[in-house]
Amino acid sequence: MSQIKEFNDYRSRMNDVILSKDNMVLKRFFSLDNQTYKDGALSEKTKELLGLVASMVLRCDDCIKYHLGTCFDLGVTTEEVYEVFSVANLVGGSICIPHTRRAAEYWEELLKEGSEG
Repeated sequence: MSQIKEFNDYRSRMNDVILSKDNMVLKRFFSLDNQTYKDGALSEKTKELLGLVASMVLRCDDCIKYHLGTCFDLGVTTEEVYEVFSVANLVGGSICIPHTRRAAEYWEELLKEGSEG
């Protein structure tokens, strides 16, 4: 199983578990997260790129994968992704390098699966 399918399946399954518990705070947080990335004064694409750079600086590999997948679906180019990588490394410092490696690997897999599908 590809890491993309594995990540998406796990995320979806566990989100279903979390949301099934009927916790109003968690449901509102998930809703707020979803609403935040919709087009507004900033486009959805710009917001996803901002989410990606923030996730890299905060060193959250799950968040990085999520934003990379969404960026891929929105037609973000490899050049744009690597500019985000450069901003994240500048802001976050060398501690972001391992996350950049994993992000580059995940992006390459998205490109490969996208060209096969």
